[in-house]
Amino acid sequence: MKFIVSSTYLLKQLQVLGGVINSSNTLPILDNFLFELDHTKLTVSASDLETTMASTLDVESDSEGSVAIPARLLLDTLKTFPEQPLTFVVEENNTIEISSNHGKYALAYADGNEFPKAVALEDPSKTVVVGDVLATAISKTIFAAGNDDLRPVMSGVFFQFSTEGLTFVATDAHKLVKYTREDIKANQATEFIMPKKPLNLLKGILAASEEDVTIEYNESNAKFTFENSELICRLIDGKYPNYEAVIPKENPNKLSIDRTQFLNSVRRVSIFSNKTTHQIRLKIAGAELNISAEDIDYSNKAEERLTCDYQGDDMQIGFNSRFLTEMLNNLNSDEVQLEMSMPNRAGILTPIDGLDEGEQITMLVMPVMLNN
Repeated sequence: MKFIVSSTYLLKQLQVLGGVINSSNTLPILDNFLFELDHTKLTVSASDLETTMASTLDVESDSEGSVAIPARLLLDTLKTFPEQPLTFVVEENNTIEISSNHGKYALAYADGNEFPKAVALEDPSKTVVVGDVLATAISKTIFAAGNDDLRPVMSGVFFQFSTEGLTFVATDAHKLVKYTREDIKANQATEFIMPKKPLNLLKGILAASEEDVTIEYNESNAKFTFENSELICRLIDGKYPNYEAVIPKENPNKLSIDRTQFLNSVRRVSIFSNKTTHQIRLKIAGAELNISAEDIDYSNKAEERLTCDYQGDDMQIGFNSRFLTEMLNNLNSDEVQLEMSMPNRAGILTPIDGLDEGEQITMLVMPVMLNN
């Protein structure tokens, strides 16, 4: 088995695949990349048993075969090469030899047949989404997903596809984000929960991609196919909580304000808040928003006044400043609207401008009890 490939081209593909490999694997074979050669097509795969990703590269070769090569060692070696052709040759003594312009490097390889096979999806449903739309949907929601191992369904992003549009939801019970696209439709209604790790990989790869991504899914797995790569992952098992039930419908008090100004004020004031609750107080009356925080243990306190557009009754409401900051950071609009009903009901944050046609985003943040 022998092939020739460009060093930077190979490195670029392997760095993406490297994101799949865990730092500590239960099976030693998972510390390797699987190289499968079929004449001029080289397919490289990486897996952690839950997620498997494969990319197909064009190489110069007339042989075929499969070997598993240590990932860390190969990546570290490739990073040091300037652009040049590298020749890979599988030798008799269980080593694979890489020849560059200046030297030779031998690595021990494992048998490619020991590498776990990717799951084949039986009878999948299918939807096609443009790459950067999927990347946007992921980055707008994934920050709100939980990290609680006791509630695994909340540690992923809920995909809800229908003939009306696509909806992506993430929540950790303190904050919730719902992102909807009405301009893209699925041919049948379905829903599944995607884990965070494969989503983070996809978000990075598809960030500015105009390519179509084909999403295939069944009860237990999902497969994303784009350009020359595919990613297969196991879905999170379980029923997603009824998120529509927690979004308050009647919110008579509406506050509109410049996003950047609001974000900067919350950031500044929160420095003076209690380090365990991160509590800030919003006091709204007329066209004035008063943001304050106090840490009684250290006698620290801060308060800022902003002008805003407000319709509703005068009210005071407390929020965790970290959640508010995260949400405001994840919106791209110039102006945002915060809708509230009562100090003990969730506040709803939505962008007023800066959305694409058919795009909707709703963020919900739970209040914290104010101690007067």
